[in-house]
Amino acid sequence: MDAVRNPYSPGAGTRPPELAGRDALREQVRVAIARIRIGRPAKSVIMVGLRGVGKTVLLNQMLRDAESEGIHTVYVEAPESRSLPAILAPQLRIALLRLSRVEAAKDAAITGLRALAGFARALKVKFGDIEVGIDYEPEAGLADNGDLEGDLTALLVQLGEVAKAAGTALVIFVDELQYVTEEQLAALITGLHRVSQLALPVTLVGAGLPQLRGRAGNAKSYAERLFDYPEIGPLEPPQARLAFVKPALDEGVVVDPDAADRIVQVTCGYPYFIQEWGSSAWDAASNDHITLADVESASAYAVAALDESFFRVRFDRMTLAEKVYLRAMASLGEGPHRSGDIAASLGRTSQSLGPIRSALISKGMIWSPTHGDTAFTVPMFDQYMCRIMPGGDWRPKFSGP
Repeated sequence: MDAVRNPYSPGAGTRPPELAGRDALREQVRVAIARIRIGRPAKSVIMVGLRGVGKTVLLNQMLRDAESEGIHTVYVEAPESRSLPAILAPQLRIALLRLSRVEAAKDAAITGLRALAGFARALKVKFGDIEVGIDYEPEAGLADNGDLEGDLTALLVQLGEVAKAAGTALVIFVDELQYVTEEQLAALITGLHRVSQLALPVTLVGAGLPQLRGRAGNAKSYAERLFDYPEIGPLEPPQARLAFVKPALDEGVVVDPDAADRIVQVTCGYPYFIQEWGSSAWDAASNDHITLADVESASAYAVAALDESFFRVRFDRMTLAEKVYLRAMASLGEGPHRSGDIAASLGRTSQSLGPIRSALISKGMIWSPTHGDTAFTVPMFDQYMCRIMPGGDWRPKFSGP
């Protein structure tokens, strides 16, 4: 079929043609934002889930939903290598400049820009990666003490005053939130807690891997009362079927029921995999008709595409010892697995493998669903590890931490 018409969109955070099964969560977030805008209490939201479930897609859609209602937004992705102040400060400056165009909020916005200048200058020594334009000179005593928790709180309070004066709300969208260090996460939680106490219209909508719930609780004990943590999982079969079938139907392409059933089965309902398989099935089909045979012939291409992009980019970030640890996990099956069982499969103790396990958790490759358990954060990564490191030759190469 015509490749130009192919509606499926496998990509990092690329919106699928049919965002199936997420309407209830979008409405939950819409209501929360609408409530804080009018001074009513509502929890911030942190979505958690494995890779490939569509958290980034949802985050971007929620941002568009908010902006369509006149809400001011800030969007950042938390990388492993930069500090939270460094990624937030430039975006908060842009938000303040936009809000300063609202006549009723102009004076408050100028004060906010002065606070941001003090915040950046005071924390420059501690966080050398902060780079932000300075529009006004700092105001002495405003967010400039050099203490991240206190200064970020003061800055968020001022932002709340600006948004309130403008008759809107400011929503901070943060992706990959699990990469924010515990100290910086604690400062963000403290600031959000304070604006919530003051009924100011500032809130957070974040997304991250499942370990984020525990990290937020460790950072601040009251985090469980400040946030809702909706878990984003694979789609249920009817939703997965819709995500595959409707884009094809919208292009005038017929999908056989057994072809749709097979897609649901092989993808396990993971939205990213549906897009990858859907794209390959479209390319394999002919005469505006996708059959079971098309899906079966497309599977090899879909798996190869995943191996070269979705899986390989994560595999290449790991050291040899980390790869072997994950290969040992994969040899035990999908998981989760007891850490002791993984160690035993390598003839080691859990304690000796602790640094490797910790490094893999920091890199977002594994997480601990319960104490002592270890699971992949990437669906089907166990199968990939067995493909990329087949047989048993990988065992003698393990040299330890």
